[in-house]
Amino acid sequence: MTTYISLNKLRFHAFHGVMEQERRVGNDFEVSLTVEYPFEKAMESDDLCDTLNYAELYDVIAAEMQQPSDLLEHVAGRIICAVRSRFPLIVGGKLTVAKLTPPFKAEMQSVSV
Repeated sequence: MTTYISLNKLRFHAFHGVMEQERRVGNDFEVSLTVEYPFEKAMESDDLCDTLNYAELYDVIAAEMQQPSDLLEHVAGRIICAVRSRFPLIVGGKLTVAKLTPPFKAEMQSVSV
């Protein structure tokens, strides 16, 4: 069985971006992460020790979002490395980092990597 844990549309105000204004005033970001994680044991035991604690997963993401970067690709790479380091049983997943109001004129919901 393949099992997943997801954190969806986490909101952060952070200071990522190439332009000076983005680094000074910040922007709103949304992060979604789904990880493939073996939680079959927790399905039987009903014990938090047998699964990935998603509050701890959130803390890892939040810590990385607080470190300014020029590129969303860099932010995403740091999040992936930090999550993999903290939770070595993760075998795959999907991460989206979205900037909700990019600094150019266009009608859109967001830009993301």
